[in-house]
Amino acid sequence: MGTAKTVVLTLATLGLVAAAGAVAIIYGGLYNVAATEQHLQPVFAALETAMRQSVRLRARHIQPPPLDDPALVLRGAACYSAKCAQCHGGPGVAQEDIGKSMQPLPGPLVDAQHHWRARELYWVTKHGIRMSGMPAWEFRLPEEDLWAVVAFLQKLPELTPAQYAALTSTRSPAAGEGAAAPRAWACSPRGASSPALRVDPRRGERALYQYACNACHSIPGITGSQPQVGPPLAGIARRTLIAGKLNNTQENMARWLRHTRDIDPLTGMPDMGVSEQDAADIAAYLATLD
Repeated sequence: MGTAKTVVLTLATLGLVAAAGAVAIIYGGLYNVAATEQHLQPVFAALETAMRQSVRLRARHIQPPPLDDPALVLRGAACYSAKCAQCHGGPGVAQEDIGKSMQPLPGPLVDAQHHWRARELYWVTKHGIRMSGMPAWEFRLPEEDLWAVVAFLQKLPELTPAQYAALTSTRSPAAGEGAAAPRAWACSPRGASSPALRVDPRRGERALYQYACNACHSIPGITGSQPQVGPPLAGIARRTLIAGKLNNTQENMARWLRHTRDIDPLTGMPDMGVSEQDAADIAAYLATLD
């Protein structure tokens, strides 16, 4: 009994010491958050392991569609060039400055197929990776383009720099060398061809921070740094008007989110490129904030 009590007291003491150390590091500003400094190797290894295990767990039940369609690969090449290459580069192509300067470094994806299954690459592309700079593309790309990127990543290890340049060129190879005809494939904006979904307030809550609404507004249910740029959205469902212009209905809220400056050219709120589906979902969530 005495031994067990000693073990418990020892563990409790160690826990208190660790907690005190964490508080000192956080509130004392001891951990250097500058991107000009690397993570300590143990910190990097812990983050990397946690990320890989998390992705594998959450992607385990995803069933990939056929990914060997050449047209899908070409469409994925267009998306990769437009959305991914600036951080990850490609065969013979370095990352742009934003990718080179990030910590942790978003490494090249030429070997992604050797480390990740197709379903896992899809999950990462769709949901992003928190605390890494990898964005979630769920609200930026339609479902078919998410899979098109994965299809292209399956081919990326096989490509020479010349082949990569040809696939990601803004000219259509079918039109011949030096032709100016636009590509027949392109990366579509979110919602351009995706089927309509049932209006979902929970998805709308997620969309709010994917469209960076919490950069300017404090929003119940969404973490943020208490911004003072736009009005807080707590209790917005009880307000009579939207921006002093529209009756406060879900339909008008969705209209305001999509056509902000058409409704009020003098507003400081920018058009955020919100899709019809996403606007409906956001409006449904805001309607719960009473």
